[in-house]
Amino acid sequence: MGFSIKFIHYATITAFVLMLNACAGLPEINYLDKSEVQSGDRTSAPTVSNAQGALSTKKTTALLRQRWKKSSTDLAALAALEEEVTGRPLIAGNQVTLLFDGPQTMAAMMDAIRQAKDHIHLETYIFDQDELGNQFADLLIARQRDGIQVNIIYDSIGTIGTPQTFFDKMKDAGIQMLAFNPVNPLKLNGPWEPNKRDHRKILIVDGEVAFTGGVNISASYANSSLFRSKNKKDSKVGWRDTHIKIEGPAVAALQWVFLDTWSSESSIELADKLYFPPLKEKGNKLVRILASDSESNHAIYKAYMLAIQEAKKSIHITSAYFVPDAQILQALIAAAKRGVEVKLVLPGVTDSGLVFHAAQSFYSEMLEGGIQIYQLQVAVLHAKTAVIDEVWSTVGSTNIDTRSFLHNKEINVVIIDPEFAQAMENAFKEDLRLSTKININEWQQRPFTNKFKEWMARRLEYWL
Repeated sequence: MGFSIKFIHYATITAFVLMLNACAGLPEINYLDKSEVQSGDRTSAPTVSNAQGALSTKKTTALLRQRWKKSSTDLAALAALEEEVTGRPLIAGNQVTLLFDGPQTMAAMMDAIRQAKDHIHLETYIFDQDELGNQFADLLIARQRDGIQVNIIYDSIGTIGTPQTFFDKMKDAGIQMLAFNPVNPLKLNGPWEPNKRDHRKILIVDGEVAFTGGVNISASYANSSLFRSKNKKDSKVGWRDTHIKIEGPAVAALQWVFLDTWSSESSIELADKLYFPPLKEKGNKLVRILASDSESNHAIYKAYMLAIQEAKKSIHITSAYFVPDAQILQALIAAAKRGVEVKLVLPGVTDSGLVFHAAQSFYSEMLEGGIQIYQLQVAVLHAKTAVIDEVWSTVGSTNIDTRSFLHNKEINVVIIDPEFAQAMENAFKEDLRLSTKININEWQQRPFTNKFKEWMARRLEYWL
């Protein structure tokens, strides 16, 4: 069977399945109402809270002016507008540590699990039964047997290839397990809505330290990406991803996100533990925790749109699955046309051919609009990050596609800090070094077969 027949066969089956779901009445995308941005009071200070509660307007204004007096961006105005459209305040006093790829992230998370004294909360999209997954599960089981209560939320589609016996083993050890939105309708309490998924990746230990980002529990992360490995001859290349570790008052916001999902999806009452211990300031990072929900909360989408619209200097986005809706696409092109440097690092190696070709169907329009596109080589790209104007950054689980913004439960952390943004810029530059820049003239000469794949995949962009 030739590649084109295979592609058509897969696309036809996928379209049929998704059309059945469409008949269930899935809603259209809710685009950001620009009046929300234009109506904001650009002279007001945003709300900033810390371990002691909300700061006064005077202290907030002084903090922003002191931290960002050299920035060309009016960060107080941007922060106030972002709060207006997302409904979430900034949280001060946090330490945020960047973690790259699998081994570094897994080592940090497992170290935190070993040090747990009260409880462990894990929410993940993928939890594979492989060497790394078994190691992670065994550690959680050991901690449960030590008297540390472990509660796990895992997505039923993300773990569809994982045997139930894998999760039963953890449940039998005393771990509380919640399968989000079971595929089997007989296991549901409500309507069958298989399109709604929990794509978040959250680990919270003792309510004091939290991790989030793009890393799942899978052997895909057993090895470092080649360009981050000290051994450049290593033939085993892991996925390229980004995660963060958070310590400080913002951990409580992530704890609320986990507990809210548990309480809304499970009838199991969690053990009485110290889920919200008193939290001290651990650093100087200002963060905003944004959690989106299926079809009802578009905070992450709005934050992205606002940051793009307000960009003055640069927009650097790294996206594993980039299938933008019309408004984000036009916002990026508009930014490039007003002189903002817009650079995207997108996959050159992929685990999803359909999404890969759907993304490439936008290349011509983006290139003609002044957007610079780079394809990361060597490693599968799975990171979902952005850094704008060297001060606004976000790391999370959200891809820039309709599925993430509309259908999934997602989690993103916005960090407004020049020091953290510089670390993000350094990572972006490192990714650029092993990426290939797409030249518009060469791109227009690509084979017809590629154009056909892109055309086919574009027909399914809403569902990817």
